[in-house]
Amino acid sequence: MAKKLIPLAVPDVGKEELEEINKVFTTGFLTEGTTTKEFEKTVAEYLGVKHAIAVTSCTTGLHTVLECLNVKGKDVIIPDYTYPATAEAVLLAGGNPVLVDVDLESMNMTAQTLEESFEEGMNVFSPVSWAGVPLESELYKTAKKLGLICLEDAACSLGAKIGDNFVGNVADFSCFSFHPRKIITTGEGGMITTNNESIAENCYSFKHFGAKGSSFEIVGTNYKMSNVLSAIGLVQMQKIESIIKMRNEKAKIFQELLSPIKDIKPAYVGKGTRQTFQSYTCYVEKADYRDKIRAALADENIQSQIGTYALHLEPAYNKLRHIGNLSNSEKLFSNAITLPLHKNLSYDDQERICRIIKETVED
Repeated sequence: MAKKLIPLAVPDVGKEELEEINKVFTTGFLTEGTTTKEFEKTVAEYLGVKHAIAVTSCTTGLHTVLECLNVKGKDVIIPDYTYPATAEAVLLAGGNPVLVDVDLESMNMTAQTLEESFEEGMNVFSPVSWAGVPLESELYKTAKKLGLICLEDAACSLGAKIGDNFVGNVADFSCFSFHPRKIITTGEGGMITTNNESIAENCYSFKHFGAKGSSFEIVGTNYKMSNVLSAIGLVQMQKIESIIKMRNEKAKIFQELLSPIKDIKPAYVGKGTRQTFQSYTCYVEKADYRDKIRAALADENIQSQIGTYALHLEPAYNKLRHIGNLSNSEKLFSNAITLPLHKNLSYDDQERICRIIKETVED
């Protein structure tokens, strides 16, 4: 008899979303319109930010901002430990991604790394608040001191906070993802947030083919979000606080169950912040055991995932320039493991996962 499947992720969607989609269908207007405007307004008000611009994905959001900041031919610092989208957006905008290392615990870029990597002529950097772990506030201060514009790849971090401030209202520009593995989902989709009036206007134009009024002043593209997806987003925004609360509660259970296990470092928990735990990612200190744990979980019909990628090890990115040592990124790529975390995950499921991990590392 097949063992019970424990999936990695389960989107929190149901009949309420279907009802809102149906309302859009009855209007006969499915592309971007008033529903998308309402979704943008809802996200902007939630974060306390002036502008929220809905796009087709976090990647296209990053690309849009980078085009409007005109990074063509310029170096843009990004973390090496990230999903390829962070680098792709820079390349699509004609910029040169410069890879730097991350902190082994938070898995994010640090102020120290930024300071050490900065060179004259650089004016934009794109850090990642990975897995819903907010960036250290010192990083934003260092960026301001160096005169750098901060475009945060906050794909995983909608609802995360630094003190009382929401991620999305701290960096100069932030981009969020609504992929099904993220905090809220619209299936696919993304959002740019900023307090910068002129760049927001240009971003809005860029995603509408470069249109401004009745003329086309720039060469843009079609990155609009449909009313159908925005209808899902509006319902999801009503659930966001309960989703984050649930994820934090289940993350706390994992912390308690994993802490006594030798050679396993539970997911990082920052001080003075609220994380979203978009991914619950541990670090396996015992060499060559991450993949053994993944195999043991798979044998029990339990899904898992690596953390993310060390870009300099991927064929498409191994010729990109890097500054400093990328050893932490390599270690994380080889040893980080993401465990299931979602509304359907029971305490018994969590115990079962942790028991398998314990038995494997003690083997």
